[in-house]
Amino acid sequence: MSTALREAFGNASSTHQIGQAARQRLEAARASIARFLHASPAEFVFTSGGTESNNLAIFGLVRNLPGPKKHVITSITEHPSVLEACRQLEYEGVAVTYVGVNANGWVDCGEIVRQLRPETVLVSVMHANNETGVLQPIAQIAEALRGAGQKIYFHCDGVQAVGKVPVDVEALSVDLYSVSAHKISAPKGIGGLYVRKGTPLRGIQFGGRHERERRAGTENVPGAIAFARAVELCDRNSITHFVNLRDQFESEMLALGEIEINGGAAPRLPNTSNLLFRGVSGEGLLIALDMKGMAVSTGSACSSGSVEPSPVLLAMGRSRDEARSSVRFSFGRDNSRAEVQALIDAVRECVTRLRKTSRVERPVYA
Repeated sequence: MSTALREAFGNASSTHQIGQAARQRLEAARASIARFLHASPAEFVFTSGGTESNNLAIFGLVRNLPGPKKHVITSITEHPSVLEACRQLEYEGVAVTYVGVNANGWVDCGEIVRQLRPETVLVSVMHANNETGVLQPIAQIAEALRGAGQKIYFHCDGVQAVGKVPVDVEALSVDLYSVSAHKISAPKGIGGLYVRKGTPLRGIQFGGRHERERRAGTENVPGAIAFARAVELCDRNSITHFVNLRDQFESEMLALGEIEINGGAAPRLPNTSNLLFRGVSGEGLLIALDMKGMAVSTGSACSSGSVEPSPVLLAMGRSRDEARSSVRFSFGRDNSRAEVQALIDAVRECVTRLRKTSRVERPVYA
């Protein structure tokens, strides 16, 4: 990106040579990312990130479809950028159904089918949960929607999945698929939306005719170039690396006792581990590990200002105390086995100490 800031600083919508040089770099980046997703370049729209992509997919489709009555289905464990968009649709008069998940965080495909109505226009289910890493049966849901006897568009928030598991939008049979560059080590502020050819999406920003009139605004060319480079660095070896790190970590953690994997019986991302530490405050463990230079999370970064327990874990049937005692760990491509071992040692030390100090007022689990 630093090189692109110097070499591709022109406005890609300008007709002069500097602008057209930037345009060429932008379109090369688009082609690279589209190829990675098994899409055509014309089907990929650059955005500022996952939240904008989800908003564009939901509002840009539903508001553009005709009919006095519209119905949308989503799950209660979606990212806030999907849930809040759906709540706004409700305010605008669109009916929304929020389907639940089982104890492992899985959406029941049959329940989605049972909730379909003649006026259902969109189903939105994430590919991988941002807190637990649980992978949803996207291809199965798409197949069920195709057999519903009516046209229902299918949006998938794929922000967490890209770069962690293979993504083929054609095989998944989705109409809209959201991605974000910073999840694969590219800079923040750039993302994209796959829009299947023929999907009646209309831009929700007003301005110029950029991105085939689907997203107004001067294109972030350096960000797009960096996004494409990050895509080029993704490979299947990274997935194996993630699995090895996560399995090393989880096996050592489970040996401590009174620890459970949230969503452990469901298919999960290879780099994500959400653990319930009985007898330990999740916030206390987060702070203790932060003091040792290790960054972990007790929920979604987009909800980190909330003092409430994770809605995702509550939806999976965990009690409020269990949710508050859960911590998410995620591993990156550059993490080493030695770093994971250092994390294991730190968690073991912190958990032992926190359990001793909290034994008198230990949480009661429902």
